[in-house]
Amino acid sequence: MDFSFATASQISKELGARLKVARIAQGLTQPDLAIKAGVSLSTVRNLERTGDCSLGTLIKVAQAMRLEMGFADLFKPGIQSIAELAQVAQATAKVRQRAPRKPRSQ
Repeated sequence: MDFSFATASQISKELGARLKVARIAQGLTQPDLAIKAGVSLSTVRNLERTGDCSLGTLIKVAQAMRLEMGFADLFKPGIQSIAELAQVAQATAKVRQRAPRKPRSQ
């Protein structure tokens, strides 16, 4: 699935479906995964069906399945250091101009 034009709901459902495929490929049942991740069985079922869950739950499930490295490139910054960030900020900074003085009334 191309996520470029997908809605949040479509992306969630796709991630849930991918999670289910990965779980089955690892030979885990839903109850096994729930225990391993420390979440309820209904949470795992809902996650696979709709993709809806908290970020914390998604991380727990990914860690239980040893898939946490999939998060490594998520929101990866293009800038690697504070010095590099400062350079970019300085290069793109706009010089603010003072507002013109109001004419004095006599």
